[in-house]
Amino acid sequence: MSKLKIKLIALGLLVTGIFAWVVTTQGPLAAIKVTLDKATTGALNNGVFGMGTLEARHSYNLAPTLTSRVGRILVDQGDRVRAGQLLAEMDAVDLNDRVTSSQQAAERSQYAIRVAEAQLAEAQSRVKTASSAYTRLAELREGGYVSQEMLDAKLHEKNAALAAVASASAALSSARLDQVRTQADASGIGKLRAQTRLLSPIDGIVTARLAEPGVTVVAGQTVIQVIDPKSIWVKTRIDQKHAGLVRVGQPAEIVLRSQANKVLPGVVKRIEQIGDAITEERIVNVEFAATAAGAMLGELAEVTIKLPQLEKALSIPGAALKQREKQDGVWVLQGGQVQFRPVQAGLTTLEGRTLIVSGLAEGDEVIVYSQQQLRPGMKVKVVKELVKAKP
Repeated sequence: MSKLKIKLIALGLLVTGIFAWVVTTQGPLAAIKVTLDKATTGALNNGVFGMGTLEARHSYNLAPTLTSRVGRILVDQGDRVRAGQLLAEMDAVDLNDRVTSSQQAAERSQYAIRVAEAQLAEAQSRVKTASSAYTRLAELREGGYVSQEMLDAKLHEKNAALAAVASASAALSSARLDQVRTQADASGIGKLRAQTRLLSPIDGIVTARLAEPGVTVVAGQTVIQVIDPKSIWVKTRIDQKHAGLVRVGQPAEIVLRSQANKVLPGVVKRIEQIGDAITEERIVNVEFAATAAGAMLGELAEVTIKLPQLEKALSIPGAALKQREKQDGVWVLQGGQVQFRPVQAGLTTLEGRTLIVSGLAEGDEVIVYSQQQLRPGMKVKVVKELVKAKP
């Protein structure tokens, strides 16, 4: 056999071997590379993550109760104000004159009461005098010393005096009622005048100035907005799947968009009872443990609510949990081939660990990652890590 023929045969065997190696290790007949991990038992730190915006729990929109023109505004955005401080004033137009007129009417009614009281006193005095005179004449008439006509005249005087008392009493009652009416009118006009002055209800910060002097605003239109800086919290949206684990009083960590490198402590203050059916989220209000310096209303924030730690919990990497035919489970190795094992899974922590309620035991190995989608009976090759092919 010639040397050339021997070389060709050797070359053919080499090519065949290389081809067989490629087919069995890299081609369609090659085993699927997978990574494994074990189910472990230990403490499982749990938490719920959500996104939210900063809002003020106590916010006050100050507005006039009547359509009016803005007279002056004494504060601007960012100003700190005190409770009772005058922030803005509406143009009173004729309210000042009406207040003066109502006060004068109240004074006149007081004078009218004094006049009516004097008239009643005079009428009562006349009744007393007429009654005494009538009694004396009646005694004289019994003795025949005076005529019946004189007695009748005194009786008439007595009755007239009694009628005058009744009239004076009615006049006094009318004067008192008129005083009540005028005082009510004065009080009402005074309240209207007071409504033109917008006072701060709290010690807080002005967050909005929504009108300028000379502008006409309708009743209820906000001119100044004031908030309590101590009442700022994060209106956080939590996935409804995890919302059932959240309780009022649980600690939380807040990271503001403007302070991404700083973690601020917080606490769950309120859980709203109405969820969002469209986004499948629930609103959880998280309050800062201390006043957050530099926080802005409307700013985005990331919130992590810390849940109670689970002790002696069996868990696997969250990536190992798969779903096949609507059944949660994991892929395991049996005799060098993969098989799907159903499990009952619980929550998944922020660290990526999934709680296993049943279906696995401590130390069981599960497939975490694979080169391609697995099927029962496939041959696999266990590697430490999967190397992504270069493009």
